[in-house]
Amino acid sequence: MFEDISLLRLLVIAIDISLVAFVIYKLIMVIRGTRAVQLIKGIIVILAVWFLSGYLGLNTLQWIMGNAVTYGLLAIIIIFQPELRRALEQLGRGRLFSSGQTAEEEEVKQSIDHIVKAANYMGKRRIGALISIERETGMNDYVETGIPMNAKLTSELLINVFIPNTPLHDGAVIIKQNQIEAAGCYLPLSENPFISKELGTRHRAALGVSEVTDAITLAVSEETGGISMTKNGELHRNIDEENLRTLLEKELIKKESNNSSSRWQWGGKKNG
Repeated sequence: MFEDISLLRLLVIAIDISLVAFVIYKLIMVIRGTRAVQLIKGIIVILAVWFLSGYLGLNTLQWIMGNAVTYGLLAIIIIFQPELRRALEQLGRGRLFSSGQTAEEEEVKQSIDHIVKAANYMGKRRIGALISIERETGMNDYVETGIPMNAKLTSELLINVFIPNTPLHDGAVIIKQNQIEAAGCYLPLSENPFISKELGTRHRAALGVSEVTDAITLAVSEETGGISMTKNGELHRNIDEENLRTLLEKELIKKESNNSSSRWQWGGKKNG
C-alpha cells in the first residue's frame, strides 16, 4: 500500500515538472527573437548580483538589488506589454498550447507566394533587391539599422520598396513572422576570399548575414536579373521561379520530414 502511494506521488511530481517545463518552453517560443530575450538576460544578471551580494555580505548592494527586484516586477509588466499581449491573444485563440500548424502553414505559403512574385518581377526588370527572412536567430540588431515598417507582407509593397531612386531602395528588407519588419537595413558583408569578383555588395551582404545567422536571404542582381539565395554561408545562384518556390517552402514550412534535413539540394549554380 505504501509503495503504491509512493509511486503515485512520484507520478504526480513527474507530471507537475513536465507541465511546468512545457509552459516554460511555450513562453520561450513566444518571446523568441523579440527584445524580451535581451531584457531577460538583464534580469538574470540582476538576480545573480542580488544573490551573490547576499552571499558575500555586501549589504548596500544587496539592498539596491532587492529594491530593483521588488519594483522591477511592475517595470517588467510595462516593458513586456507587447509580448504579454501576444501570449494572451494566442491563449485566447487556443494557439499557445497547440501547434496551429495548418493555419500557420497557410500564412507562410501566402508569404512565399508574395516573395516569389516580387523576386521574379524585379528579376525580369533587373531591379536590384535584397530580402532577408528571419528564422530562429533574432535579427533585431540589423532591423535597428533600417527604417521600421511593421507592414503586412505583399508583393506590391516589396516591389515598391526596391524601385530605383526611392528613399528605401538601398539596403535590405527584413521579413519577420510574415511581416516586413524594416527596410533600408544594413547587413554585414562577407569577407570570404573565394566569392566571385563579379558579385557585388548585395550578394556579399546576403552571404555575410548567412554566416552569422540562420536567415534565408534573396539577392536580385541589377546586372543580370538573376536570383540568388544564401543560407549557412552558402550562396546559390540563378534560381528559377519553380525552384525558388520549392526551396522556400522546404525551408520555411515546418514539417517533420524536413527537420532532419540539414543541407539544401539545389538545381541552381553553387558558389562559395
